[in-house]
Amino acid sequence: MNVTIAALTLRGMLGRRRAVLLFVLPAVLLVLSAVLAFTGNDSLGVSTGVLEGFGMVVLLPLIALIVGTGVIGPEIDDGQIMYVLTKPIPRGSVILTKYVCAVGLITAFAALPILVSGVLLLGPGSDVPWAFAVGAVQGGVVYGAVFLALAVLSRNAVTIGLIYALVWESMIGGFIAGSRNLSIQSWAMSSVDELTTASTVEVDSSVATALVLALLTTLVALGLAVRRLSTLTLATAD
Repeated sequence: MNVTIAALTLRGMLGRRRAVLLFVLPAVLLVLSAVLAFTGNDSLGVSTGVLEGFGMVVLLPLIALIVGTGVIGPEIDDGQIMYVLTKPIPRGSVILTKYVCAVGLITAFAALPILVSGVLLLGPGSDVPWAFAVGAVQGGVVYGAVFLALAVLSRNAVTIGLIYALVWESMIGGFIAGSRNLSIQSWAMSSVDELTTASTVEVDSSVATALVLALLTTLVALGLAVRRLSTLTLATAD
């Protein structure tokens, strides 16, 4: 990991217009949770519904998409990435640094708000907020790698990511048998189900299978990103 690249990545990411969404989306979840808690509409069913329906289905993938594509996509589009690639820095180190930054931002702007939201709704003594937070971190680790790879592989990364998150996971995944096994969201919810005793959280897929698929997906995505970044350099040099 390269500290200089990390600092430049974080400064560039938080300085762009899209960074506003990093604050707005979590704020919506927190305000909604606070209102439900204040009005007494914070039953276990409602609370887990909010944490899953908004936190895991909407907030997590959107934050991951903004961050995963944002840590490197704009630099590729405007050519600034070449200033980094002309330095004697291994391409794997560049991708790893961008990835660590992405996971850190996803954790801060998605997993942490989900945890706080759960605590607002159910209190710190419940295992539900912590289970959802762990699931969000797990999902963020995979989403971050996939969306980072998309940003390196395609200029249409945001569009492709939206189609995957909103169409495949949210719509098709709920109707086609077996498709949820190819869903990052489902893998994350498997861990949530494993970590909480709440009867309102039920996932059919095995947590062991989900973890294996999540790990393989992450490694493959990062491998593709490194390979593509190396090809990008060679193509430019030619």
